[in-house]
Amino acid sequence: MKVLMCVLLLVLALAPAAPAAEPVARTFNAPADRVWTVAEAVLKQLGWDIDKKDRTIGMIGTDSRRVDGENWGVYAKGRRHRLTLYVKAASDNRTTVTVERGVFKRERILWMDKDEPVPISSDKHDVERSILAAIAKAL
Repeated sequence: MKVLMCVLLLVLALAPAAPAAEPVARTFNAPADRVWTVAEAVLKQLGWDIDKKDRTIGMIGTDSRRVDGENWGVYAKGRRHRLTLYVKAASDNRTTVTVERGVFKRERILWMDKDEPVPISSDKHDVERSILAAIAKAL
């Protein structure tokens, strides 16, 4: 019985974890400063509140938004997602924007949040692609 339990624990420890969804990227024919400004404006226009940004490393992080679930003030339960954009100069007049989306389950009881990450299917990148398309249209 102990041997069986040890083998089972070993198999579980060596099993690969669910792979994270790969980020979506696109390169634009514009300087990094212009793409940065447009990316911020597009996020705000689409209703994403910017939580943190660091222009020196080219990162823009948004607040989380509800995907589904309910919110009753002191109690909430559902899935949420947030975006992280990386703006990086590829050359003098070309800039690459990478969009990463994190999805998590949140349960809030009396203003205490409990978040658990949710794996994203590798073929579900509609949100990321729509952000990149909006940036391309605004440029």
